[in-house]
Amino acid sequence: MESTHKPSHKPRKLVLTILIPIRWGDMDAYGHVNNTLYFRYMEQARVEYLESNGYPIIPKGTAPVIINASCTFLIPLTYPGNVEVKMFFGAPGRSSIPSSYEIRLQGDDTLYATGDSKIVWTDMESGKSVPIPEDLRALLSEM
Repeated sequence: MESTHKPSHKPRKLVLTILIPIRWGDMDAYGHVNNTLYFRYMEQARVEYLESNGYPIIPKGTAPVIINASCTFLIPLTYPGNVEVKMFFGAPGRSSIPSSYEIRLQGDDTLYATGDSKIVWTDMESGKSVPIPEDLRALLSEM
């Protein structure tokens, strides 16, 4: 089964590519990686990117929070293999950053899934959105 799905053509910048091993236990009764794991793969990419740029994921002060997430499952992933997750950022708003993802198997150009999420910088005490930190905005403005 070959995918004809095309990733979004909105302006975006590739910010990270990671590899994650598929574990035997990631598969479900249908013999493929359970759908919930795709969201974990995208989450891991977000966490690695933010933490590598000095934004630890801790629930105090101001922090990034996901307000929505979606995934389009194109072709089932199966054990064994390594998942390649490419993470992209779109243009930031005042307090939010759109992110998108492409999921493939390492060594295979076939697109297995795509995803999107919106990251909102939030004051953890009030629960209200706050402006994206200026140094992160500067990093993102290089797009």
